Amino acid sequence: MPIPRLPPPLRFLERVRKMQEEERQQARSNPFLAQALEKEKIEGHRLAIIARTVALGLVGLLLPFLNFSPSVLYYEATLLLFIALGWLQLRMASVGYSKAELLLIFADVGLLTLLFTTPNPFFSQDIPTAFMYRFDNFIYFFMFLALGTLAYSYRTVWAMGTWVALLWLIGLGGVSWLGQTIPGLSEAAAIAFEGHPLIREEMDPNSIQAGVRVQEILVFLIVAGILALKGWRSNQLVMRQANIAAERANLSRYFPSSLVDVLAATDRDIGAVRTQEVAVLFTDIVGFTQFAEQHTPEEVMDLLRHYHAFVERSIFQNGGTLDKYLGDGVMATFGTPETKPGDAANALKAAMQLIEETESFNKELETRGITPISVSIGVHFGPVILGDIGPSRRLEFAVVGDTVNVASRLEASTRELGCRCVVSEELIRQAARSEGKDHPEKAFSARDPIKLRGRQNSINVWTV
Repeated sequence: MPIPRLPPPLRFLERVRKMQEEERQQARSNPFLAQALEKEKIEGHRLAIIARTVALGLVGLLLPFLNFSPSVLYYEATLLLFIALGWLQLRMASVGYSKAELLLIFADVGLLTLLFTTPNPFFSQDIPTAFMYRFDNFIYFFMFLALGTLAYSYRTVWAMGTWVALLWLIGLGGVSWLGQTIPGLSEAAAIAFEGHPLIREEMDPNSIQAGVRVQEILVFLIVAGILALKGWRSNQLVMRQANIAAERANLSRYFPSSLVDVLAATDRDIGAVRTQEVAVLFTDIVGFTQFAEQHTPEEVMDLLRHYHAFVERSIFQNGGTLDKYLGDGVMATFGTPETKPGDAANALKAAMQLIEETESFNKELETRGITPISVSIGVHFGPVILGDIGPSRRLEFAVVGDTVNVASRLEASTRELGCRCVVSEELIRQAARSEGKDHPEKAFSARDPIKLRGRQNSINVWTV
C-alpha cells in the first residue's frame, strides 16, 4: 500500500522545520557557527537600530510639511516612542528564540497598526475613521520590514509579514464596524459623481476601499516572503563561512597558520597521491608508562597537555606539519604538503627547540614536585609517499614510506645510544645546503653507523 504524501503546503512546512532543526544542531556542534551567528545578529541589530533612528528622525522632519498643525505633535511623540522601542530591542537582542524580543517586535507592528487605524485625538477636524486610509500610511510598514531584515532571522522577518497582515485585517474590521462615519459625505459624493460608481467609491470619505486594503496585505506578504528568502540565503552563506572557519581551525591543528592560508587559497589537489622528499620527525616521552603508573590520571593528562603544547609550538614555529599524535608521541613532517629549501634545517631546529623546551618544562615540574621527563627524538630525510588514503567516506591525509620507518627507528635507538636525539646523515647533509650563519647541525656530532631493526644496511647517524 503506497504511503500517502503530504499536501504541498504541509510538505513545505515540514521541510522548513527540518532545516531549522539542522541549523540548531549545527550551531550546537560547531562553535564557529554559533559565534558567527551571534556576531551577525549583534552587528546587524546595531546597524538596524542606527538606521531606524535616522529613518524615523527624517520622518519626523517630514511630518510638519505634511501636516503643519499642533496635532502633528501626536505623531512626533509616537516617533520618539518607536525610537525608544528600537533601542530596547537592541538591549534585549539575543541569538535564538527570545520571547521578550518577539514581544517588542509585535509591539512595533501593533502600535503602528493602531496609529494608522485610529484618529489623532488632537486633530481639530471631524473626519470619518475610514478617511485615515487616504493618507497611505501603510507604506511605513515596509520601512519597518526592511529594517527587520538587518536585525532578525528570515523566520522573524516572515513572522513580521504575517503579523502585519493579520493586524491590518483586524484593523480593517475594526474600522468597518466601529469606525466613525459621516453619512452626509457619502450622500454628497453620490450626488457629485452620479453615473460614475467607480469614482464615487474612490471619493467616498466613508469607504474603507476593501480591495485596496487586501492589495496592500497581499503585496506586503509577497515582499516579506522575498526578503525572508533572501535572509535564508544569507544565513546559509554565514553557515558555509562558519564551516570554512571550522575547517581552517582543523587545519591549524596540523599546519602553521601561514601554511593554512596557502592551503585555503590553493587550487591544487593537496590530497593527490605523490612522492616528494621531506624531513620526518618522531618524538616520544621516555618512560611514560612508568610515569602514568606512579601519578594520578589528572597529573598524567596535565603532563600530556603541556608536552603536546610545546611539541606543537616547536614544530609550527619551524614551519613543520603535525602529522599525528601517537599517545605520548608525535609524528611531524617538514616539507608537506609543499616542499621548501630549508625543510631539513627546519627539522633540526625543531629538534633542538624540543630539547630546550623540555628542559624548561622540567624546571617547572620540579617546582611542583613532579618527576622530570625525558624525550627521545629521531629525524630522517628522504622520499615519502603522501596523499589521501582510506575509503571514499573516510579519507585521511597520510605520509608513508621507508623514510617514515627510518625516522621512527632512529627515535627508538636513542635508548641504546644513551642520547636525546638521533638524526640521519642524509638529514645533516641536506641541512648543510641551507644558507645561514648558525646551522643547527653544529650541535650534533657524528657517531658510528648503527643497524636499525628490520633493515639490512647500517645507517650513519649524528646525535646531540
